[in-house]
Amino acid sequence: MSPSTPAAAALKPKAAAKANGPAKAKVKTPQVPAAQTPPLELSHYLQKILTAKVYEVASETPLDPAKSLSRRLGSKVLLKREDQQSVFSFKLRGAYNKMAHLTPDQLAKGVICASAGNHAQGVALGARELGTRAVIVMPTTTPQLKVDAVRALGGEVVLAGESYSDAATHAQRLQREQGLTFVHPFDDPDVIAGQGTIAMELLRQHPGQLDAVFVAIGGGGLISGVAAYIKTVRPEIKVIGVQMTDSDAMLQSVRAGERVTLADVGLFADGTAVKLVGEETFRLTRELVDDFVVVDTDAVCAAIKDVFVDTRSIVEPSGAMAVAAIKQYVSTHKLKGQVFAAVLCGANMNFDRLRFVAERSEMGEEREALLAVTIPEERGSFRRFLEEIDSLPGGPRSVTEFNYRISGPERAHVFVGLTTNRKGESPKIAAHFERSGFEALDLTHNELAKEHVRYMVGGASPLAGQERLLRFVFPERPGALLKFLSLMRPNWNISLFHYRNQGADFGSILVGMQVPQADDKAFAKFLGTLAYPHVEETDNPVYGRFLRSAG
Repeated sequence: MSPSTPAAAALKPKAAAKANGPAKAKVKTPQVPAAQTPPLELSHYLQKILTAKVYEVASETPLDPAKSLSRRLGSKVLLKREDQQSVFSFKLRGAYNKMAHLTPDQLAKGVICASAGNHAQGVALGARELGTRAVIVMPTTTPQLKVDAVRALGGEVVLAGESYSDAATHAQRLQREQGLTFVHPFDDPDVIAGQGTIAMELLRQHPGQLDAVFVAIGGGGLISGVAAYIKTVRPEIKVIGVQMTDSDAMLQSVRAGERVTLADVGLFADGTAVKLVGEETFRLTRELVDDFVVVDTDAVCAAIKDVFVDTRSIVEPSGAMAVAAIKQYVSTHKLKGQVFAAVLCGANMNFDRLRFVAERSEMGEEREALLAVTIPEERGSFRRFLEEIDSLPGGPRSVTEFNYRISGPERAHVFVGLTTNRKGESPKIAAHFERSGFEALDLTHNELAKEHVRYMVGGASPLAGQERLLRFVFPERPGALLKFLSLMRPNWNISLFHYRNQGADFGSILVGMQVPQADDKAFAKFLGTLAYPHVEETDNPVYGRFLRSAG
């Protein structure tokens, strides 16, 4: 088959832009330099992938069946094990391929990149193999574990700025001053071609039926390489991109028809937390990717557990996104008897995050329902409520959580967790309580309830008037809270504060602040100056049930 024939068929806009997701504001973000080369045809990408220089550092990773997950879904699931690379990520493929194509003069001067994660290790390892200097610019907030890992591979670590954007800006300055070559993490044809060798291996390892390949998307380098190869060689195979609900820059860009910069991104799946995708990766993804699936934190936590059950390996959140998407795709489209492949793109997991993953994996499978139930403050109401739990349809349920605090003379609100038999049961459980005379609110998908309220004690306070409730993402670094407090007006009082460490580079903070209505504009300016990602929860119903002052 001629490479040019399927390539021409593949270069058509896809219907992926119809996927749902919130609109995002465009903001200016400092950008690292991308390759300034004319767009390549798919036949050229095929040639670059077939001749890519990756195997001096990369291994051909296994394609393992996920037997337990396949039985549950009624379709065959294959796992492309990029988590088994020497740096536990696919990133070294593209980084090394880029560096291996540099001229002797460029190698003599050295390379540079900005990264706090897997790309940094890939560049450092590739530079060591090629005998060239590698300068890795990392934010000052980077955990010491990651800094040490890069240094162990021979990289010269430069700490600059508090964010990736700050580090990228500093890297550009060093590049100009020292004549270094920038190794872009995704927006470069050689990097894209290096990642495309994953698809080359996959199709060679499994030449039979393959209905779709699921690939996590950050900046788009991985899916661009995978799609370029598959759509040239076997265009009948669907390529499906996977994004997080809070980091969907590629999906938003495809829908808009132009690259969109997100105001901020979620940090749970930090390997794919990219505000602006690449020019070349956007072009390829828009033309070649068949569909998108958007997954949330709970679904990814459940997928991490699924991978562990089948492989006894623990992948990072970004590495499990493709598995979460397969499960969602099968459920949404009611599929059976299909064959799917998921690229497990990384396994650089901070061990301390496993507590959070274990807690939320049950929510991802909806094995637990969370509810707020209002019971009358009268004798026998507790007993009657527990009897209703035992009489739930489908048999008695185990209680996983039970929080009660007296809140008034007539009624009380109970925060309760119950085991479920299958997905989608929580609304039915809430309806059962309603029919039995107990007002019930389903909180199973309420982030405020899952992240904070279930771990808090106390309740509403008559002193908390004019309170606004906000959920922040604070960087885990000295001075973050001090910055918050120093920017506050003296007449704004903190009336509630709950912090929960997730074993990551950030912490989730719930703050109640008493702000006079006349200060609304000043408060909005304060939030903009602070520049910490946040969600206002003042109108969240769980806040009204358990924490809001009646005054």
